[in-house]
Amino acid sequence: MKIGKIVLLAVMGVTLMTSCKKDNKDNSTLETVAEVTPMSDSKEVAGKVEKATFQIEGMTCAMGCAKMIEGKLSGLDGVKEAKVDFDSKTATVEFDDAKQNGESIKKTVEKIAQGMYKVENLTIGDVAKTE
Repeated sequence: MKIGKIVLLAVMGVTLMTSCKKDNKDNSTLETVAEVTPMSDSKEVAGKVEKATFQIEGMTCAMGCAKMIEGKLSGLDGVKEAKVDFDSKTATVEFDDAKQNGESIKKTVEKIAQGMYKVENLTIGDVAKTE
């Protein structure tokens, strides 16, 4: 009985450690993302607010993968809002077109976790203004 519990705990531990494939040991992603889009504290809009919508392939969990991608996108200069939905594998990013563009957002996602994620069906449109 005791050996069964130990084996079960070991299997659960290995499963938890590998299920999200989150890469904590590689900091080169952060450096590469910073090269693509330098960050600043400014939240002022210099250009026009655009909305990018796209699919992300390669995510394996909501709490690790989707939240990590959402956090990286939210931290980019000029990004007003970023949402990643794990279930539909869809991301929506509102950004200042003077500071970001679709290609820089795509590169940012695809460089996370050593290229584990792929962006597909990227579309960009204006955000309707409500005043």
